[in-house]
Parts: sequence; C-alpha cells; structure tokens
Amino acid sequence: MTVVIAGTVRVPPENLARFKSHMLAMLAASRAEDGCRVYSYAEDVAEPGLIRVFEAWRDEAALQAHMRSAHMATWRAAWPQFGVADRRLTLHEVSAERQL
Repeated sequence: MTVVIAGTVRVPPENLARFKSHMLAMLAASRAEDGCRVYSYAEDVAEPGLIRVFEAWRDEAALQAHMRSAHMATWRAAWPQFGVADRRLTLHEVSAERQL
C-alpha cells in the first residue's frame, strides 16, 4: 500500500532564499532512499512562504526508515534558524491509483 504525505509548512518569505539549499539537500537525500516514489516541495504562488509538501512512499516501513534517517535529523535541526513553523502534514494510505 502506497503511503502519501501531503501538507504544508511555513517559512518567513525573507528566509526562503537562504533555506533553499537545505530544501535541495533534503530532496536529494530523500529521493535516494529505498521506497521513495515522490518527494517534493513547492512554494504556493498566492502565499509567499507557504511551502507545499508532497511525498509518496512504497509502504509504511519505508516512511518510518525515512523518519529515522540522519538527513531528517539534520533537516529538523535547521528549522529554528530559518523560522520554519506551522507544520501541517497528513498521512494517506492509498490502496489503488490510476491515471486521470
């Protein structure tokens, strides 16, 4: 069963340029993990500083391994210096999918 994480985090717009290198490092490390199908961030075009998060993992075990990874710890440790706040993520268990 595919596990999807979707949601948002907020970063003060004035910190986004400096935070981008950390986001890119997290994307690269996460995308290289076994079981990662999709891992992406996107800034909302109508709300500067609102970052949309979308992840898809092969299964819950792959997601849990990701949550315990060293790059996840590094990622979270960087949040305070950039003002990352208002994390709102939800987990969705997907039993079937199809192209639209």
